[in-house]
Amino acid sequence: MKKIQLICAILALTIVIPIAGENLTGREIMVRVDDREDGDDRTSELEMTLINKRGATRERKMKSFGKDYGDDTKQVMVFLSPADVSGVGYLSWEYEDESKDDDRWLYMPALRKVRRISGSSSNDYFMGSDFTYDDMGDRNVDEDTHTLLREEERDGHLCWVVESIPKDSSDMYRKKVFWIRKDIDMTIRCEYYDEIGLMKTLTVSDIREIDGIWTAHEMFMDNFREKHQTKLTFEKVSHNQGLKDNLFTVTTIERGRIK
Repeated sequence: MKKIQLICAILALTIVIPIAGENLTGREIMVRVDDREDGDDRTSELEMTLINKRGATRERKMKSFGKDYGDDTKQVMVFLSPADVSGVGYLSWEYEDESKDDDRWLYMPALRKVRRISGSSSNDYFMGSDFTYDDMGDRNVDEDTHTLLREEERDGHLCWVVESIPKDSSDMYRKKVFWIRKDIDMTIRCEYYDEIGLMKTLTVSDIREIDGIWTAHEMFMDNFREKHQTKLTFEKVSHNQGLKDNLFTVTTIERGRIK
């Protein structure tokens, strides 16, 4: 089961009833988040709103599909509008094995070619948004050292506050701090820090139960460093639709639309 997709990826969860007197470590909490139920597959329609420092907005619409293969996940996204991005496709194969790099491809219709996203490009921002390719993918729990800082209430919900520090010193972020709802094991806020300080924050909201699975319908990334923001709104979310394997191929994104 997988985490923040961004890009993908949809944050979907089942309610877990906290055990009285439980004393979990930071790692154990993050394992619970990673193991949450989000169905065998999932589909949605998304609206991406890009907001610049003057408050001007640009809107993009896309479709997203994801499917689990054991502990691994495949995801495909295709842009529908506006015209300048229509047909752009993104495909990712995410592996639980931390020694194995995720595979990612981006298809640009204007160039009529697929570009493989290498490890050196994983920190690039996706299609002008404030989400990097890595932000959109699943991250193995043991790529970071996790520490439970405290418990506190946020937005009316009791949360664990967990600090995660990458084991790889070359990582883009020096640390991330998560607010995780205890009742549903779901991240509702994340702060991203680099060597200078707080870089950006992610807020997750409009959480609803879809097909018996708790699902976030809005994500808002505020990039303080770039003075730019990205809002993702999810519509027509569904789970366990029996998506076919041939959907998650390079050939699919080269078509520019889902047939």
